[in-house]
Amino acid sequence: MIELSDTLGVDLIVSTGGTGLAPRDVTPEATLEVIDKRVPGFEEAMRTESMRITPHGMLSRAVAGVRGKTLIINLPGSPKAVKENLSVILAALPHAVEIMRG
Repeated sequence: MIELSDTLGVDLIVSTGGTGLAPRDVTPEATLEVIDKRVPGFEEAMRTESMRITPHGMLSRAVAGVRGKTLIINLPGSPKAVKENLSVILAALPHAVEIMRG
């Protein structure tokens, strides 16, 4: 994430998986180590949408944040859950990237 953001200057990094409660799920911690600030609206929107579908949605620990001018978003590992989460945040992504570019 650091290289993609700092060296390559990508606008958006999306990870999948590792956001649950299993011992191997460390994606949120890794993301928190590299972001400068969180974007809780993305996190809240994704969890809210997931909970409409299943009460298990509240178990997600997905993080969204900014490093420099890069937006970083964690998505779940399940392909079905990825589609559901993306459907709720997709419309806001272009505007978020535009704002970060200045």
